[in-house]
Amino acid sequence: MNQVFIQYHKTRFGELILGAFKGRLCMLDFRYRKMRPAIDNRIKSFFNAEFTLRDDEILVQTRKQLDEYLSGDRTRFDIPFLMAGTDFQKTVWNALLQVPYGKTASYLELAKAIDNEKAVRAVAVANGANAIAIIIPCHRIIGNNGELVGYGGGLAIKKRLLDLEQGLLSMFDYPL
Repeated sequence: MNQVFIQYHKTRFGELILGAFKGRLCMLDFRYRKMRPAIDNRIKSFFNAEFTLRDDEILVQTRKQLDEYLSGDRTRFDIPFLMAGTDFQKTVWNALLQVPYGKTASYLELAKAIDNEKAVRAVAVANGANAIAIIIPCHRIIGNNGELVGYGGGLAIKKRLLDLEQGLLSMFDYPL
């Protein structure tokens, strides 16, 4: 049986679960989100693997880059990662990677970016199934009316991440 190495990482934005499979990040998600069991099962099934609590180099790099991002010192990640999902989900997640740091896009704009304007709801579902939060920036997607909607880490965390990227958040605003 294959293994996904996992570690938990407490940040000022919540506790995260990180997973690595064969030297690539496959999960960076909020530990206590409602979809946790579904996402965990999808990853285990996709890689035919079990979770093993163990550290490895990719998880060390991820924690370092994540901490730099959360303190405002990093705007891009260079962690090798694997997406565990359907072809459609991967298409949506790849489109998410094109939304620049500090910017937002709507679900409709994301659907248009994948040349499927009528798939707004499916895009929203795929966005919500993203298991590599922050690096694949699903937090940058907002409702068509500009409102913050849906986020695995909760709307308060989504707002804080957007504020961080837009330079509106001091690292002292939300201590550990």
